[in-house]
Amino acid sequence: METAERFRAAVEKRDLAAMEDLFTEDVRLYSPVKFTPFEGRPMVLGLFGVLLRVFEDFRYVGRFEGAAETSADGTEAPAEVLLFRATVDGREIHGIDLLHFDGTGRIKEFTVMVRPLSAVQALGQAVLAGLVADGLA
Repeated sequence: METAERFRAAVEKRDLAAMEDLFTEDVRLYSPVKFTPFEGRPMVLGLFGVLLRVFEDFRYVGRFEGAAETSADGTEAPAEVLLFRATVDGREIHGIDLLHFDGTGRIKEFTVMVRPLSAVQALGQAVLAGLVADGLA
């Protein structure tokens, strides 16, 4: 899917501006460190600004295409899974980004899953500190 390739390139280049047009206005991002989703393009882009600073040695290591049921409304949508590795506060993270696309190819739902628990905890602390520093929390 073209959008996923553009998203991957933007993340790898740490180019937040290149991500803006890839998300729907009402995008929802489900995070492993927050029970409720981050909602809306401005908030999701703000979160990515923090993530681009927090993740060290971030790299995508694989991808899968298909379709999956969305969390928001339960409809099936085209989807892509991007597998990644990164480091946060000295802890290696293994994770996936699950992207759901709308009819125009934009990302309408984004789910992040990471392991192990110690990495999730380090990520949560780093993201919260970044959100607070940026006035987003």
